[in-house]
Formats: sequence, structure tokens, C-alpha cells
Amino acid sequence: MTSVDLKNIKGEVVGSFDLDDRVFGVEPNRAVVHQAVVAQLANQRKGTADTKTRGEVRGGTHKMWRQKGTGRARQGDSNAPHWRGGGVVFGPHPRSYHKDLPRKMRRIAMTSALSSRVAESELTVVDELTLSAAKTREVRGILTAIGVKRNALIVLAERDDVLARAARNLPEIRTVTTGGLCLLDVMKYRHVVLTKAAAEALTVQLTREFNRGKAVATADGDADVETIGGAALPMEQSAVTFAAAGEPADVAEADAAEEVASFSAAEADTSGAASASTDAPAASASSADEKEDA
Repeated sequence: MTSVDLKNIKGEVVGSFDLDDRVFGVEPNRAVVHQAVVAQLANQRKGTADTKTRGEVRGGTHKMWRQKGTGRARQGDSNAPHWRGGGVVFGPHPRSYHKDLPRKMRRIAMTSALSSRVAESELTVVDELTLSAAKTREVRGILTAIGVKRNALIVLAERDDVLARAARNLPEIRTVTTGGLCLLDVMKYRHVVLTKAAAEALTVQLTREFNRGKAVATADGDADVETIGGAALPMEQSAVTFAAAGEPADVAEADAAEEVASFSAAEADTSGAASASTDAPAASASSADEKEDA
């Protein structure tokens, strides 16, 4: 465990907070972080750029002049690329720039980024962030009190509209929840401010393991890792967990759907096998009774 000072909104140290080394104390993997950043930037691209070829531009197909006898160079129609208003050669066309990245690599990238902030003393944990009113000067005063002098990323456990409205007037400050935390934000903003509840939620999300869509406790036996009646995680909860590991929203939903579907199929196979094994003894008993009657 890595111990850091726990501060209040006045900048006073009110205690210490232990950060889980599995999330905030790993050795940063620069190669995986680079791959995750490239993948997220590529997944943000729309891929809608389009240029017209010589077959799509407006114009006729008549030959500009006869082939021979004019002393000029041979020409075709005016839609050729070298003519003004002609088509574009090798121009962009609609395509997908999507890049897949394994879930483990996304998680390694996020933990590496958070661990780097801790190693550089650019991560601050506060007991809570509450405002009496949505005043921008109050947010600025809190950040100054806790020692934030650069752009900062404020991570909350739950959405706080009052704090969000007060902080959005500061262009160098961004407020997100643990479910919406993105690797690009951690890399972009130099200082990370976590509430105590947010740090605990991130620890649970980034150390949770999956087994056929079902959340299971980690090696340390975390008691706060829950399952819904032993069944697969709901789609929304799985998507939030995937997004916390630095996964885009659309990919998070797709992974969550895949996890739930795979778990449902596994449960169906298990129940079918159990019913078959239950019927087998009954069938053997009935055959034995028939032999006795004979």
C-alpha cells in the first residue's frame, strides 16, 4: 500500500489514505500506454472524409480535342485528375479507423497512468468535495488550497451537478466520474484530484476480475466486489467497468454485451448437463424395476 496525505477542501491534512499498489503503485508500461492512446485517438475519428474520383465529379466524357494533328498533348475528358475540377487521385474515402485493444492492456495502461501521477506527486486525495453554491471562485479557492497550480482532472465517485457547473468555467479543469474516466484525460491533465470515495471505486473497478461475465473477488478477497445473485453483471455496470479501464463507450457496450451473452450460454449448458445427469438415475431405476417384474 502507498500512503498519501488525505486533505480537506481547506488544504489541511486530516489523515492518511492507503492507495492500492495494484492500481496506484505498478511499474508504468510506456509501450502499452502508447498503444492505448493511439487506439483511443483512432477510435475517436469519424472516418467520414470523402473525395470524388473522376467518375463522380460533374462534367462530360467528351474528348477535349482530337488525338492527332493538333500538335498538342493527347487528352481525354475534362474529368481527369490533372484538369481543374477533375477527380482526386488516392483521396480519402469513408472508412473505419477503429482499433481493438485487449481489456488487460487497457487496464494496464490506466493503472500505469495513475501510478505515474502518484510517483510524480501529482495526485491528491481529498476527503470530499462539496460546494455551498455553484461558484467558480470556490472551486478555484479549493484547488489553490490543496496545492493545484496547473490544469487538473477532478474525479468524483458520483455525479455532482453543482461542482460540475462551478468548474466548467475553468478551461484548464475537467470534472468526471469514475465511470467516465478516460486514459486520454489522465494523460492530458497534469494533476489528478481524487475524492476518497472515487479512489475506492477506482480500486474496485480496476482490480475486478471476470469469469464468463461474472464478477469474482480478487486474490486479496475484496468483500466489496458484488455479483447480482451470482449471475452476470448487468450491461450498464459492465460497460462502466470497461470504460473505467480506458475503453471507448461504444467498445465498452459491445464488450459488456459479449460478456453477458457468453455467461448466459455457459449457464444454459450447465443447466442442461445437470438436468441430464438427474434424469439418468431415474431411467436406470425404472429399467431395474422392469427386470424384477419379468
